[in-house]
This record gives sequence, C-alpha cells and structure tokens, in this order.
Amino acid sequence: MSVRSAVLAAAGLCLALPAAAQVKPPAQMAWTAYDTGSSGFNMVVAIGQAFKNAYNADIRVLPGSNDIARLAPVRANRAQISAMGIGSYFAMEGIDEFGAKDWGPQKVRRLMTSLADNNIALGTAKDANIKTMADLKGKRVAWVVGAPALNRNTAAFLAFGGLTWADVKKVEFSGFGASWKGLVNGDVDTAIASTITGVSRELEASPRGMFWPPVAHADKAGWGRLNKVAPYYFPSNATAGTGGISKSSPHEGANYPYPIVVAYDTAGADVVYAVVKGMIDTYAQYKDAAPGADGFELKRQLLDWVVPYHDGTVRAFKEAGHWSDAAQKRNDDLIKRQTVLAQAWEKMAAQKGLADDAYKLAWQKTRAESLRAAGMDPIWVDWD
Repeated sequence: MSVRSAVLAAAGLCLALPAAAQVKPPAQMAWTAYDTGSSGFNMVVAIGQAFKNAYNADIRVLPGSNDIARLAPVRANRAQISAMGIGSYFAMEGIDEFGAKDWGPQKVRRLMTSLADNNIALGTAKDANIKTMADLKGKRVAWVVGAPALNRNTAAFLAFGGLTWADVKKVEFSGFGASWKGLVNGDVDTAIASTITGVSRELEASPRGMFWPPVAHADKAGWGRLNKVAPYYFPSNATAGTGGISKSSPHEGANYPYPIVVAYDTAGADVVYAVVKGMIDTYAQYKDAAPGADGFELKRQLLDWVVPYHDGTVRAFKEAGHWSDAAQKRNDDLIKRQTVLAQAWEKMAAQKGLADDAYKLAWQKTRAESLRAAGMDPIWVDWD
C-alpha cells in the first residue's frame, strides 16, 4: 500500500467521538510562512480569508525568507503559528542551522499539514538541459542561507543522482524567493520548490522555460541514497503543477506534506484546538482558494509521520473521528524523542565556550549518543 493510500485508509481506523460545541479561533493571530508568492504563503492567506468570513478572525501573515526567519518570531512570541516546510522537523531534531548555540532542538508540535497533489522537486531552467538528477553535475545549484530544509532537500535530490554539493557549483541566495529570481535571471540552473509554487510560473513564462526532472520510482538505489539524506520523503506522482504537469501528464517524483503548520508545545491547548477545528470546519471555503489548499483535508492528515501533534490538535482530531490508538502511541513516542533531545541539549551547557564549528560537532556527538542510549535512531550523524 502506498503512503497516500495508507493516509486515506487511516480514516477508517479512527475513534469516533461526539461533535464539540462551536468554538472560535482568536480574533487576531500572526502566522509566519514562506515568501510572498510561495504556495505555502498563498495557502495561509486562503485560510485567513476563510477565518475572516466564518469567525471575523484576522490572520496576519509574516513572510520569512528561511527557516530561522520563520520560526524565530514564534519562539519570541511575536507570532503564534508557523506554516513551515520540513525545517520544522530539522528544528525538532536540532540539526543544521538549528544545531547552533542559540537554537538547539525545538519542541514544535504539528497542527495540520497539506498533503496535496504536488511534489517537492528541483525546478530547472529548460535551457540548462537537465533531464535527470545525474545531469546536475557541474551545474549551478541554489543554496539558500539559513534554510536547512531547502538545502538538505536539494542535497537529497543530488544524492539520488549520485552527486553531492562538491559535484556542483553552489550559488548562495538570501531567501527562497531570491533563489527563484536568480533562476529566472540566469544566475543559477536549478532551485528547490513545490511543483505548485507560484514563483515557478515566472520561470515557466520566461525565455529560459522550465522543467521538473523526474525521480524515478523504480530506481531503488537512487531512492536509498535519497532517503539516507531525507527519510521523510516518499514516492509520489504529482498531478498538479507548472511545467506541463497534469492528471494526464503526472510528474514522477517525491513528496512530503507542505506546509507543515506548527506551534510550540507551550501554545495553549484551547487556542490550538480552536484553530484546528476552524481549519476543519472551514475547509470547504478555502480548499479551492489556493493551489494545494485541498491537501488540508482531514482524511489526508498523516497520523504516522515525523513531527508530533499538539494536544489541541489531538483533541480536535478525536472529536472529528480521525484518531487511533496507534496514532496516540506514535505521538507519545515522538514527544519522548523531543524530551531526550532537550535533555541532550542541556548537557551542552558546559560546551558554550567552544567555537561555532567545534560546538556543532560536539552537539552532533552528544545528540547521537543520547538518542542511541534511549534506543532511538539518530538518523543523521554528519553535517553538510
């Protein structure tokens, strides 16, 4: 059974509970999201409009050019929620930029995610003549400063083609939007995105043209290399996107939920419950308002994935009949993992005097040792 089939089938294993009384989200909220024009930003705007119509609640969307910029306002209580990408998982694990002294593993919790008909993929300029991932060798590849999600995802697709960052020309950009502007302007040959991201339309309409190279599902060796870098991906055939993608011409590639709407574990359970219930109840109002928004459908919510759900979400899911004993166990295990990671970070207090690079290496060792001692897989033991 495919991952998507399993997600849809999960609805039949849920525990049905009585419907709850009407509740309203906060009158004003601030959410962070990817840059203006990104599919994630557009989806949050659509949800905000639905909340405005249904509850007279205002969602102010703060665009962030990288993962740090998106999560920092939530950590500082200037925003309550973030519509992140897989950077939410990296934040939980305390890897890449989140392994720095002033960050460390974050206790983020999922509210909802969108599992739409898109793929996460490398968008390439057609004039760069990149037909497969192996063709990326020697090409100019976008690296977004402070965006471990984007950069590790790119590394995963390079790995599928048997390549690393050492095999390509790394071109640095300040943000996601800037990387795609660079693609349009001829400064780079490829950048990572969702196939439904709005910024890809500019490349598609430009003289360079665009193409999404496939990630062949039959290439088991390639997938083994990809999943070693990015274990959260699964094979997917996208039927929505630019570059000629459609139901009759799907893109054979990889996917994971995006955006991943998260808050910290300290967010009030009643507030999170009200927001999630609102997203469930107003789904019909926003599902067609932005590409990918239909992926927030309740039955598409992954109950067995890599970031735990918030207690408020669990309450809303139970009331909607979308929860199970297996989901609860998985959630409890992930929360335990967060506890182990937090305790490992506390052990690093004596290492604060180390230089940044030495500190990251020391944290890598402490993190791996702590997780293994708890019977958990560290997954990553290297730094890009």
